[in-house]
Amino acid sequence: MNNQEIIDKTVEFVKNTLADAEGGHDRRHIYRVWKTAKHIAKTEQVDMFIVELWALLHDIADSKFHNGDEEIGPKTARKYLESVHVEENTIAHVENIIRHISFKGGKIEQTFKSPELDVVQDADRLDALGAIGIARTFNYGGHKNREIYNPDIKPNLEMTKEEYKHNNEPTLNHFYEKLLLLKDKMNTKTGRKMAENRHIYMEQFLEEFYGEREGKI
Repeated sequence: MNNQEIIDKTVEFVKNTLADAEGGHDRRHIYRVWKTAKHIAKTEQVDMFIVELWALLHDIADSKFHNGDEEIGPKTARKYLESVHVEENTIAHVENIIRHISFKGGKIEQTFKSPELDVVQDADRLDALGAIGIARTFNYGGHKNREIYNPDIKPNLEMTKEEYKHNNEPTLNHFYEKLLLLKDKMNTKTGRKMAENRHIYMEQFLEEFYGEREGKI
């Protein structure tokens, strides 16, 4: 099986595996990240095969939906990649990217780096910004039955990894605890440029939200 055949097979694997996934982490999220990663990768020196595999498999078993198990994603990806006979060094790289891709709180230092991780991390973070990022945030908040907004519960920017992992604060707090921090955490020039407009859009949304909350006509 050549690389393109593996990618095509992976697309089908994702479609079938995430058929009933939560709307913010479903196959459409995967496909958007995949498309964005390929766009960013055009301006970077990377292994495109690894970039595509990661983009397709990064949320194949998100720990948020598996009792916080951070190893289920890498394990699921490994099992699948072994089944299509991908080389071990590529499997190990994809596993590492999946382990280190997620935002785990603003104070967490990343311990693994690679050009491929830079690209796919930017692509994933871009899908958390802008109009789609806003929609995904409120969809997940509804899925977790969270309040939309509560002025008595302030955003916590000093959360530990465990606190972030089990955070169940109002959805609007997530903008300050993650989304508005992402622009300055982009790795690539292309990612930074794309993040600028999406960041501005979210600031405009928040301004409108607070204005309407105060009775703006």
